[in-house]
Formats: sequence, C-alpha cells, structure tokens
Amino acid sequence: MPQPNILLEYNRLQKEVAELATPTEQVRKIVDSVSEIIGTDVCTLYMKDQHEDMVLMASHGLVETGPVSIPSGRGLVGLIAQDRHAINIAKASEHPDFFYVEGTAEERFQSFCGVPLVHYAKVIGVLVVQRVDPVALSPESEALLITLCSQLAHIVADMPVTLQGAHINTYVRGVSGSSGIGIGFGVLCDHGDLFSVADEPCNDIEGALANWHSLLKQVKGEIEAEESALRAQLSAQESSIFHTYSSLLADQALLQKVETEIRTGNWMPGALRKTIQYFADLFLDMEDPYLRARHEDIHHLGNKLYASLQGNNTLAEHISNNQQVVLIGDQISISDIASVPSDRLVGIICFEGSSMSHTAVLANALGIPAVMGLGLLKNLRNRERFIVDGNSGQIVRYPNDRLCNEFQRLIDEEKQLQNKLLSLRDEPSVTTDGTAIRMLNNSGLLADLTPGLKYGAQGIGLYRTEIPFMVRQSFPSEQEQVEVYSEVFRIYAGMPVYMRTLDVGGDKQLPYFPILDEENPALGWRGIRFTIDNIQLLMTQVRAMLQAAGTTGDLHILLPMVSATEELNVFNELLGEALRQLQHEGIAVKRPRVGVMVEVPAAISQLQFWRNRIDFVSIGSNDLTQYLLALDRNNSRVASRYDPLHPAVIHELNRVVRIAREGDLALSLCGEMASDPLAVILLLGMGITTLSMSATKLPRIKYLIRRLPLRRAELVLQQCLELDNSQDIRALLRSTILSLNLGELIK
Repeated sequence: MPQPNILLEYNRLQKEVAELATPTEQVRKIVDSVSEIIGTDVCTLYMKDQHEDMVLMASHGLVETGPVSIPSGRGLVGLIAQDRHAINIAKASEHPDFFYVEGTAEERFQSFCGVPLVHYAKVIGVLVVQRVDPVALSPESEALLITLCSQLAHIVADMPVTLQGAHINTYVRGVSGSSGIGIGFGVLCDHGDLFSVADEPCNDIEGALANWHSLLKQVKGEIEAEESALRAQLSAQESSIFHTYSSLLADQALLQKVETEIRTGNWMPGALRKTIQYFADLFLDMEDPYLRARHEDIHHLGNKLYASLQGNNTLAEHISNNQQVVLIGDQISISDIASVPSDRLVGIICFEGSSMSHTAVLANALGIPAVMGLGLLKNLRNRERFIVDGNSGQIVRYPNDRLCNEFQRLIDEEKQLQNKLLSLRDEPSVTTDGTAIRMLNNSGLLADLTPGLKYGAQGIGLYRTEIPFMVRQSFPSEQEQVEVYSEVFRIYAGMPVYMRTLDVGGDKQLPYFPILDEENPALGWRGIRFTIDNIQLLMTQVRAMLQAAGTTGDLHILLPMVSATEELNVFNELLGEALRQLQHEGIAVKRPRVGVMVEVPAAISQLQFWRNRIDFVSIGSNDLTQYLLALDRNNSRVASRYDPLHPAVIHELNRVVRIAREGDLALSLCGEMASDPLAVILLLGMGITTLSMSATKLPRIKYLIRRLPLRRAELVLQQCLELDNSQDIRALLRSTILSLNLGELIK
C-alpha cells in the first residue's frame, strides 16, 4: 500500500481542525483523521496536565465511559512521556510497564505504537495508535506517525487540557513586551476590517452625506477624549499620534473624495474604503520616506472611522464593573488602551509584535505587563481569564483558582518588597566592605525620567534616543530634538547622561522609514551602520545633543553596534565638525565624552586599539549575549535558550573588563543583566561598578549591593568561571543569594 503524502495530509488536517469551533471537536477530528491516515483501529490522544498526569483528551476506537487520567510515569504512555521516545510493539499487554485503563475495552487491541508530542523541547502529550492484530507498525508507518506528530504538537499546544469538564492551566510562550504580572479577564480588540467592505448602491445620497459629517464629528470627539484620558500618563511626544489623526480628519482632499464617491452612488462604507485605499496607495508610491509612511496612518484612521460607523468603536460593552482587564489582539492601539480605566488595565496580549514594538514601548511607559508575539490564539472569547507574565514572556489560559492565587501572592509580595525597598532611595549603594557602586537609569521616554529619580538613580546610563523617533510620524527636527534632550539634562542636572545615537534598522523600524528585504535584520543595516549611511540624520542629532547639554550638562555620547575602527573615525570627524559649526554660530558647547557599546563580539578584540579614540565603554549585554549565542531573544522558538549566564557570555564579559582596565577606559553595563540579582553578583565580582537599569529595578539591586561583600562576589565569580553550564552557574548564584538571606529577591 503506498504511503500517503505527509505534507498534504497534515495541511488538510490543519485546515479542517482550524475550521472547528471548540477544542473538543478539534481533538476528535485529530484522532479520527490520524487513525484513517495510518490505517489503525484505535487512535488516542493524551495530554499532560499541571500535575504531569496524562489526561485522555479524545479517542477513536476505545470505549469512552468517563474521564481517564494516567498517573505520571505509569504505563506505556507515561514511559513514552518520560523517555521522550516512541514505543512500537506487537503485544502491549506483555510489556512490563503496561497499564490497563479500566472501562475502555482496551484489551481487544494488541499492537501498540505511541509517539511523544513535543513542543519547544517539552513533552506536552502522547499520541497512541492500536490494532486488534498482534502486529507492530511497519517502520514506514512508524516514521509516518512520528513525522505527523512533530507537526501536530504545534496544533494542540495551546489547547486546554480538560478532565471532567474543568479547564486546566495552559501556558503559551511569547516574548516579554513589558515586565510585571497581571491577572484579569480578556477583552478582544477586533473592530472589523474596512478593506473587506464591498461596494453597494446608495439609495439616500443626502442622508449618507449627513451621516458622513456626523461620523467625522463623532470620531473627532473620540480622539479628543482618548487624548484626555492618557494626557497625565504620556509625554507630548508619546501623544503625537492623536494630533496625526486630527490633522488627517481635517484634510479637505480626503473629506471631499468621500463625498464625491457617495455622490456617484456608492454607499458610505464603500466610499470610505475606496477613499482610504486611494490615499494610502498614493502615499505608498512617494519617494519621501515620511510621506510614504503616512499610508499607515491613513489605514489606521480608516479602520477607526469604520469601527465608529459600525458602533464597535468602544470596548466598554465587554468590560464588566470592577473586573481587571487584559486587552487582546493582533496589535493593541493607543485608542484601545485609552478606552480602559488605568486602574483596571492589568495586562496586554499581542499576537504579533516584539519587545520593541510601539505597543511594548507604551506598555512599559504605563507600567502594564505585556506579552508579544504569541501567534494567533484559538477559540478566544471575551471575559476569558488570563495570567499575563511579562517577566517570563508567557501567558496562562484557563488558569485554575490555585494558580491564580499563587500568582496573586507573587504580585502582593512584589508590592510589599517594593514598598520596603523605597526606603533605601537616599541610602548609598555601597557593598558591606565599602565599594561604591554607581546606579543609573535606562530611559527613552520623558515619562521614564522622573521615576528614575524617585527610585534613587544617580544619572542616565542609557538614553534611547530612538524612542522619541519611534513615537513620531516623521524625523524630528534639530530644534525638536533639542527640546526633548534639554528636558533630560534639566531633570538630571549635575548628573551624567549617556545618550545613545539613533539605534534603528531592520529589527527596530521607524514607521516612516521602512527597511525592507533584509533576511536577517539583526545582522543588517542598523545602529552606527544606519546613521553613518544617513549622516545628515546623525549630524542633526549630534548638534541637538551638544546644544541641549550646553556647557553644564555632563553628556556622554554612546555609539551602538560599532564593529570597526573606520566607524569610530567617521564619528569623531563628524563630532569635530559639529562642534566647529556650533561655535561658529555663537552657541556655547563643550566636547562630550565619547564611548562605544560593546554588543558586537568583534568590538571586544578591537577595544585595545580604540583606547585613544574613546573615553569609555558600555556593555550592552542584551545584544552581546544574542550575538555570542547566535540566538534571537525575540524569537519565541529559541527564547528559552537565550541565557546571559551562559559560560561563554560570562567569560567574554570578564575579558571586556580586563581589556578596559588595561586601557584605562571607564566601564559600565546597561543591559538586562544589570537588573538581575544573580548576574549582579558576577558583574561586581568582575569589577564593574557602574550599572544602568530600568527605574523600578534600582531599589532591588541597591538592596542586594548593600548586603553583599565584594570579596564574596569575587570568590563566586572565580567558582563560576570553572563551570561549563548555565544550570550549575545559576544554582551556585541562587545558593549565594539564599546564604545572604536575600531569597525574596529571586522568587
């Protein structure tokens, strides 16, 4: 008998499963189809629950008399899950691990072949096929089943495991968009798609025109209300999208074209769709990057108008009184966020996006836990309960009360700890044996600046200048940049401010300057490479930084993604020219300190040659770890393998410290390692005494520093340098934390 085409069969099965409404129907379709494809009498799907037990989800061929659960490690199913290996035998009952499931009439079926379902390196279930005849599956059929199961694992991974009708915790991993934990009820942000609207005749042209003008007035009011709702939480730069919408609504060309389309006999939704599509395409064809990018704004505005026209422009009808809200959608707009009272919005779930998306940036600014890039979640319903774990970059669907209580305990403990730590604001960050550690704040939004001082920051260790670029609709002018940067120096007067030059590219795109056709954006046109090729942007930015700092600001200019001496030479020449220009214009400025971010491995070996070209070094541990391990931390398939405590990372960081010390270069670290208590022990042991992190993490790390002897950190570092795996390194660091009675820092 010829073997079926596995790809065709899988694609057919995937399509059929997707069309079914409930998980029960879906798993039933899977077992029926697999039994048919493989040609067996029985096909049974077991899924692992939170207790590691194997729960019978569905069966083709067995008698289903009630809920069935096989205890963890028991029977052939448990053995397959434990060993992560298929079992294919002619007589199952003769196997020493055979476990009879009562009431299923399983004794009629002798042959047995079970295959583990593995999702991101974890066994999530087991698929079993059986036959009456005592004949093992052929090698070809076994291989077919194994191949099919490798694909099926992705279909069933986010299905709820059920026993007696009760939903069990289902974990879905994405990437962290904003840290923190939230527990609430989901509200779907789906306002319909204008561009699926068909043309239909308009029977009342004057009525349609009146409705069009009424719609414009309504949407203008909605935009004003949304801006007002978020005004206290957002800076002027962050609120600029509201002004963009308002200006588009006042565009006479757009307004008149809708009217023209209505007068030619098209109903209002069709007229709106044709108009929006016309102007979007018009701008998309323009050469100017700003104008070309306006097509996105027009698309967004079109959908907003359509949502208001349909009457589904508000989320209020899905929000119950006093319930905590989790917003869910492809991307969550600023309008969606504004629609929910700030004290009720506890989480954001995005099917798309990354840690650098606009939604993530906004969530961070507002302190809302967010998980991005989950992929499409099936069978979503409004008011479904979720746990959003922004710390680990995952969500929990169908959480039971016990799990919710556990996460709520973590939320409460974190609040208590933060309250305790706030008392350290004005205390020095000094180790128990007298070494002072300078603690700086990572920032990029004006909303981040004041919290940094609130939590005791001694300056800005990383000011991400790209964020003011990202939240606008065009490149900011020199004067606009001067105004933003001046506010930073005003708030942090007398303190060091490390400003990173524009760090955008294929992995962090500006909405008005798309970078297309890069197979690997992380290795592409970004950072210093991008700004040197667009040197007019770099000159404008450097001039703005110099003017904002004046003669009193302690400006440090930080260059991202430097990998070659030539890049430093170009920048230093540009800096000299910018200083000469401003002095010639009569503007008083002074030469800033210049440094590089060590985030490209090539920079490490080059440092020894750069000592006369730079004043300091700042380690960007996030990108450096990514490049050393060849792992994309925003890719959910490999994110769990991204580990800053990998031995290779620790050894290279120690090497950077040694080279910087030999070259008499000041050194700091501004990646996520600076806010990880485990990693901080190693960083202090290496001799890194300047750390930069998000504002909320400052008290936690200061608490650790004030309880830690530097000599102890040095000894632990030497022990870790002898270890060859992350697990042992983490275990040693955890035991160190616990021995210092600081276990509350790593819960």
